[in-house]
Amino acid sequence: MHALMETTLQLDDAVAAYRDGDLVTAARLFEALAEEGCVEAQAWTGALHANGEGVPADLSVAFRWYLRAAEGGHVPAQTNVGAMLIMGTGTPADPERGLHWLRAAAEAGDAMAQSNLATLYFKGQGTAQDEAQAAHWYRQAAGQGHFPSQARLGFMYANGLGVDKDRAQAFAWLSLAAQHGVGSALNALEGMIGQMSAEEKQKGAALFDQWRSRTAAVSSPARLIPVPG
Repeated sequence: MHALMETTLQLDDAVAAYRDGDLVTAARLFEALAEEGCVEAQAWTGALHANGEGVPADLSVAFRWYLRAAEGGHVPAQTNVGAMLIMGTGTPADPERGLHWLRAAAEAGDAMAQSNLATLYFKGQGTAQDEAQAAHWYRQAAGQGHFPSQARLGFMYANGLGVDKDRAQAFAWLSLAAQHGVGSALNALEGMIGQMSAEEKQKGAALFDQWRSRTAAVSSPARLIPVPG
């Protein structure tokens, strides 16, 4: 218990140094904790090496630290490991291993992993194309407030891809994405509204209000750029 409290205090010091802009000190503190097996510090150390904060940018070193954190159960690190393996960033490309880590993180509830996994299913990249699976995972991420996933889910409902065509659902999800500046969602919404009945618009507006009260922006500091979609 004492060791855990000490680690927590040291981690707090490292985070404070990072927020104060003392990146060199933060990197030194995080890496010391990472070497001792602190999973959160391992993820931070990976992020600092990925972004060149307090240490030289080195994606291969970042990958190694992310992998250690992922193996320790750190879910955002699992997402990053999956994305890096898919893209061959900082490590040789290995789509099969990448899918394993993205699926683990997606099942643990990480919206970025869910969105990335959906994109891979939609494109058939590294796995068989499966629009129903793509829609499922986009919906999981969209329900957490992930704007790009809201836009893509709306597009799938508008076109009947992986789901039954449903303009009311499309209206709701595209509207959620559009209110946060996703231009493609706004364009799709404008093109669809003229085709909708008054009943569809009413239902879509009700769904929009329902989801708007339940979703919030999904963001996390020092996250790797997701798999291109």
